[in-house]
Amino acid sequence: MNKIKLSALELAPVKKGGNPREAIQRVLTAAQHIEKLGYERLWLAEHHNMEYIACSATVVLISHVAEHTSTLRVGSGGIMLPNHAPLVVAEQFGTLETLYPGRIDLGLGRAPGTDQSTAMALRRNNINTQFYFADDVKALQQYFSQDNYSSKVRAFPAEGLEVPLWILGSSTDSAYLAAELGLPYAFASHFAPAMLRNALEIYQNNFKPSAQLQQPYSLACVNVVGADTTEEAQYLSSSLYNMFAGIITNTRRPLSPPTEQTIYAGITEIEQAVQSMVSCTFVGDQAKLTEDLADFARQYNLDEIMTTSYIYDDDKRLKSYEILAHAINNIA
Repeated sequence: MNKIKLSALELAPVKKGGNPREAIQRVLTAAQHIEKLGYERLWLAEHHNMEYIACSATVVLISHVAEHTSTLRVGSGGIMLPNHAPLVVAEQFGTLETLYPGRIDLGLGRAPGTDQSTAMALRRNNINTQFYFADDVKALQQYFSQDNYSSKVRAFPAEGLEVPLWILGSSTDSAYLAAELGLPYAFASHFAPAMLRNALEIYQNNFKPSAQLQQPYSLACVNVVGADTTEEAQYLSSSLYNMFAGIITNTRRPLSPPTEQTIYAGITEIEQAVQSMVSCTFVGDQAKLTEDLADFARQYNLDEIMTTSYIYDDDKRLKSYEILAHAINNIA
C-alpha cells in the first residue's frame, strides 16, 4: 500500500459559551498546527442557516487560512456548486490561486449544504440547479482552460491557472461523474458512510485518465478522536456523538463538553441512528488508530484520509491531530 496522505476538514463549529469569531480562530490555530505536523491539506465546508457553524462564507475563510499558513494546501470541502454561478466560482478561486499559488484546491459538491428553504433563497428559487451539476463542473473546467481565450465570457484571473478540481460525494452519482471526468474523488463518510464501498468501487473501476489525473485518487473523510489512552478518547468522543444526536433530533446545539455517557443513552432509536450516521468514526490511542485506520485504508484502497475533529477542549483537539499524524506515519 502506498503512503497514505493525511488531511483535515473544518466546519468551524461554535463551542458552548463561544462565538463565531472564536470558532474561526480555532480553525486557524488548527491549520497552523497541522501544517507543522505534515498534513497535506485543510478544507473548509460550505454550510448555511446553521447557528453553530461558522463556515458559510467558505471562500473568505480559505483566504484567511491561506494567508496565515505557508505550505499547507487550503481549499473547499466543498463549494456547493448549485448555489453559485460557475463563472463566479472560477473568478474567486482564480483569485485565490493568484494570491497563494500552488496551494488551492477546489472541491465541488452538488448538495445545498442547508435546508430546502435556505437553498431556494441562495438559488433565488431556481430549484433545478442541482440537475446541472455535471454541466457546471465542465463549465468550470472551461473557464480555467487556456482554450477559453476566444470565448465571449472569460474568467479572470482564472484562465490558464491549474487549480485542482475535486468531486465530492455522499452517494454513487458523484462517483460516476468523477470517474468519467478523470478527477480525484472525496467521499463524505464522516456523516454518510452507507454508500462508501459502492461509490469507491464505481469510481476506481470506471476511472478515465484526464489531463489533471492519470490514475484514480480516492479520499475518505472520517471522524477521528485520538488521545493518550483509548479510555480518554472514548470520553472525549461523547461531544461528537452528542452533536450528531442533535442533528438527528433537530435540536442542534453548540459543540459541548464531553459527558460520562451520551445524552441519548438508552434511547434505542437515537442510538441506532447516530451509529448509522457516524459508523466511520475512529476513537483511540495512537496504536489503536494505526491499526484501525490501516485496515480502513486497505479495505477501501484509499490514497488519503481526511479527518474532522469535534473535540471540545482546544489543547486536547490539537493533541488529537498530533496523535493521528503519528498513527498514520506508522502505517506500513
